[in-house]
Amino acid sequence: MGTVAAVLSGKGGTGKTSVCAGLAVSLAAAGQKVLCLDLDMGLRNLDIALGMSQTPALPFTEVCAGSASLSDAARHPDYPELRFLTAPVGRDFETLDKGTFLALIQEARQAFDFCFLDVPAGVGAGFRLAAQAASRQILVTGPDPAALRDGARTGELLELMGKAEVRLVVNRVQPKLYAAMGMTVDDVMDMVGYPLLGLVPEDRNVTLAAVHGRALVQFEKGGAAAACRRMARRLMGEPVPLGKLRNL
Repeated sequence: MGTVAAVLSGKGGTGKTSVCAGLAVSLAAAGQKVLCLDLDMGLRNLDIALGMSQTPALPFTEVCAGSASLSDAARHPDYPELRFLTAPVGRDFETLDKGTFLALIQEARQAFDFCFLDVPAGVGAGFRLAAQAASRQILVTGPDPAALRDGARTGELLELMGKAEVRLVVNRVQPKLYAAMGMTVDDVMDMVGYPLLGLVPEDRNVTLAAVHGRALVQFEKGGAAAACRRMARRLMGEPVPLGKLRNL
């Protein structure tokens, strides 16, 4: 059985989608069978971060309805082990049949090593359904103390839902700023209270890769791409250290 990971954030603007894409492509590049579902019915853009904006993709609701199958999911042009289903237009989670969605996730769990759910920001119906369906929660937050506190509160909500496998990703970290504040990796973990999956540095190549229609890990080797590859290895069970902030 594969891992179903919900990539969540309590608020918008954390870079959740770019982290989701970075993990998915890194795992596919390592030979893992990966499925990505864009669940943001209002603001879908996972295809851009995956480097698949020019690749026709079915909405996941067609698979839920039985008019298509998982084998019809779009295949990444450069990573054949990576498949993608997009979000539908003009729908919301209140109109989605919960049973068929959970059946889709169960089928994906059997067919893929990893299934990533790019969840809409906030703690609404999409958040709750994705958290219920997933076996692992990847909570993406910003680097400042206020964002870390918001991340901790979102994690508490997941715990109230009975979700114990919460892992944190701190995105857009500026190592020099952390150094000026005298903060360490241990300080970050203490502030949030959840285990860290990884720290991702602020990196302009995230934007440049999207402009050029490529996945980040194709576009560069260091920076945020290297952080995503390290986190992917941790998801595969490799004992990869978190590293030091100054080395990001």
